[in-house]
Amino acid sequence: MKRSVLSVLAGLVILAGLAVLILRYSDPSPAVRQFSGLTMGTTFTVTLAGDIQAPTLEAVKQESFAILEDINQQMSTYLPTSEVSRFNEAQTTEWMPVSAATAEVVDLALRIGAETAGAFDITIGPLVDLWGFGPAPRPVLVPSATAITHLLSTIGYQKIECRLMPPSLRKIDPRLRIDLSAIAKGYAADRVAAHLLSRGLHDFIVEVGGEVVVRGVKGPQMPWRLGIESPLTDRRQVGEVLYLRDMAMATSGDYRNYYEIEGRRYSHTIDPRTGYPIDHTLASVTILEPSCARADALATALMVLGPKEAQDFAERADIAALLIVKTPQGFVEKASKAFLAVSP
Repeated sequence: MKRSVLSVLAGLVILAGLAVLILRYSDPSPAVRQFSGLTMGTTFTVTLAGDIQAPTLEAVKQESFAILEDINQQMSTYLPTSEVSRFNEAQTTEWMPVSAATAEVVDLALRIGAETAGAFDITIGPLVDLWGFGPAPRPVLVPSATAITHLLSTIGYQKIECRLMPPSLRKIDPRLRIDLSAIAKGYAADRVAAHLLSRGLHDFIVEVGGEVVVRGVKGPQMPWRLGIESPLTDRRQVGEVLYLRDMAMATSGDYRNYYEIEGRRYSHTIDPRTGYPIDHTLASVTILEPSCARADALATALMVLGPKEAQDFAERADIAALLIVKTPQGFVEKASKAFLAVSP
């Protein structure tokens, strides 16, 4: 893998979201066009290479905003009128019609839940809230074992049914709620990228909340360069540089969003199998996949699994994964065979 040399990475652009950075070349490069904004409780950035006229750029910008707004209206847990919010509020086991997009994302999420034996679970929202990583204030005391056990009985990806035709969802347990935040940003990046391709644009980066889709190149003999952030809590620093083309990338880590109670650190990543925040030495996971939605979900799932399980799973399932593990001697990178094949 290519190593980063921080002293020569002039003009570093830090994207919003965890662990993803776009690196500019220090030598002359083709002009790029860029626009950004707010969506899904985070930010997004679209970077386009090549000769793009202003009217086309403005049209693409407005169309991208519209796509992201539609997805937000469908999948947000913060908008009370969204499809997901209405599904969560419905205390029924009847089928509820939803958009094709929401059904597609839920279907993928349930398949990844089964593939990872529950390490990825979109019904985990109540536990996230209990631990203070939702809209409610963070707790002063650690949640009780009784409260955790009770909520564990109310969640489970197996208790949601999804059908694509006609697109609809159904709860087996009416108490269930779903949260698509660990997959929807990747899906949004996929959707915007697909639209850009349909517009005849082939060289770009789409980033939504740190989840990235890369297509084409920045210029002749100039691939896009993306940096993976070192899992340091006190500063932002590039740890690894990837040269990517026609690939999606997602990174998950526990070194930015956490809190401490009585000297113990509690990660925002909750293990759906136990109900407790993860407590292991895996600091971050980066996944490379053709689909950003799938990469997004798998990065979360492997973070839950921990270093040994995640590495075994990645090799067994032929997943391109880069694990950064904390050891007494510092951080150690462990790349799957598939990762090395994609980014040698």
